[in-house]
Amino acid sequence: MKNEKFGFGIIGCGVIAPTHVKAIVACPEAELVACCDVDEEKGRKFAADNGGVAFFADYRQMVADPRVDVVCVCTPSGIHADCAIAAAQAGKHVFCEKPLDIDRGRMTAMIDACRQAKVKLGCVFQSRTYPDSIRIRQAIADGVLGKMTLGDAFLKDYRSRAYYQSAGWRGTWALDGGGALMNQGVHGVDLLLWLMNDEVERVFARADHKVRDIEVEDTCVACLQFKSGAFGTIIGTTSCNPGETRRIELHGDIGTIINTGNKITRWAIAGEPDGRAKQIEAGPANVEEGTTGDNKAVASQGHEFLVDDLVQAIKADRDPYITGESARKAVDLILAIYESARTGKDVVLAG
Repeated sequence: MKNEKFGFGIIGCGVIAPTHVKAIVACPEAELVACCDVDEEKGRKFAADNGGVAFFADYRQMVADPRVDVVCVCTPSGIHADCAIAAAQAGKHVFCEKPLDIDRGRMTAMIDACRQAKVKLGCVFQSRTYPDSIRIRQAIADGVLGKMTLGDAFLKDYRSRAYYQSAGWRGTWALDGGGALMNQGVHGVDLLLWLMNDEVERVFARADHKVRDIEVEDTCVACLQFKSGAFGTIIGTTSCNPGETRRIELHGDIGTIINTGNKITRWAIAGEPDGRAKQIEAGPANVEEGTTGDNKAVASQGHEFLVDDLVQAIKADRDPYITGESARKAVDLILAIYESARTGKDVVLAG
């Protein structure tokens, strides 16, 4: 820590790294001091473009640098745990991109490593930070919709052949950990679970690569049963052209709330126990598509919220807004969906 600012280092100078830079710059108690990438030319350019910060080709050397207090993990998903564990063992706090990792054991290892080292592990699921998301979660927790019956996520993105060909790790089991659900859809899966404030008990799914020549799925459908007894569905694709704005539909016996993008577009509540719900507030006329068709169209507000929260969590010695234990739930569900699609059977989630 220098000049009362926490030094941040970024591992992985790809598509999401500039969003992390914006969030760090926006935080008055943070500054970017280092970056790392195995592609030395790309990494050195990123360092030069961001104030000439220190560059490292090996993340183990970067996490050992005393100027680095917090490590942003922006690598391909399959090596998140490696970077996080190395950072924790070096006594550095961790800010990890989604998904937490792609393997149950590795997620457990990185969470344990951070807890044992007494460093903070903050996770990036920025959809949880938006005002409408927070409002919906509170409404469901307060019973505004009555008994919850359905929670549905429609995650219909578009990714071109060029997108999958742009990096060797994309669309692979080893480093992407899956396709439309693990990479793009994980945000929506996490948001559905968080808004429902419930856990999935069992799942049945189908998944395949219908359009793109990749190892993993570009199209998936899943049927959920929550512990509360509510049902749910997840449709996750990158094969829909041109793609549709993400929609989360939440239904109870006395009302419905629909979240489109990150905005409430329907809020209907019944005025009497057996009455038909009526719209009680209008949603916006237009909703931004975000990353539906462009993986680079990431707004920085959510990352800004989470970077500032992590700084405050470090100072107050409290858990970050999104803990590792919470962030892993979406991945655990996605892995169960993949198992069901592979075996053709219902899968019961542990815990």
